[in-house]
Amino acid sequence: MVFKGFEQQDFDTFLIHGLDERMEAIQERIQPKFREIGDTLAADLSAMIGSEMFLHIAKHARRTVNPPQDTWLAIAANKRGYKKHPHFQVGLFDDHVFIWLAFIYELPNKDKMAQNFLDHLKMVHETIPADYMISQDHMKKDAAPLHDLDLEKILTRFRDVKKAEFLIGKHIAPTDPLLKDGDRFLAFTKETFESLVPLYHLAYK
Repeated sequence: MVFKGFEQQDFDTFLIHGLDERMEAIQERIQPKFREIGDTLAADLSAMIGSEMFLHIAKHARRTVNPPQDTWLAIAANKRGYKKHPHFQVGLFDDHVFIWLAFIYELPNKDKMAQNFLDHLKMVHETIPADYMISQDHMKKDAAPLHDLDLEKILTRFRDVKKAEFLIGKHIAPTDPLLKDGDRFLAFTKETFESLVPLYHLAYK
């Protein structure tokens, strides 16, 4: 199958009531698209980073009552899992697509990674375009462009607060024509990931 883009029905998935009903729609509408784009993006990232990267598609297996508010694919250097590693994400809430380089709270060395960023704050600032979005919690929609934020304060919190997270990337509205063109979306996502690879490497410095 060839990825043709996301459509309004994909976003409407998150308006469906009931865990089983919403999960069925995620599996039927969205996960096939993740599979279509995931292998390509994993191969692209493997080439950019210089080591093999592996695709993971969120299963939401721990959920027993509340249906997921979003869903995603993740690409990480570990074949068995991604949450304990810096990883790249593409996913959807009901009102946007997100493209992230994600450092979430389950990282075992996130304090050291945060300190690497703080020690090279000028480079981090120069690497992240001012209009890129920053999130501090992958479970919430809340995010703001870098030019509205105090990056040093965010990175200090990421280092010192156990549950703090650091995600960098782009939001795309459902009405953006980019989402209707599979090739354009893939190229845009690859370009976004490529711009963030220096931060991925810096985290491991």
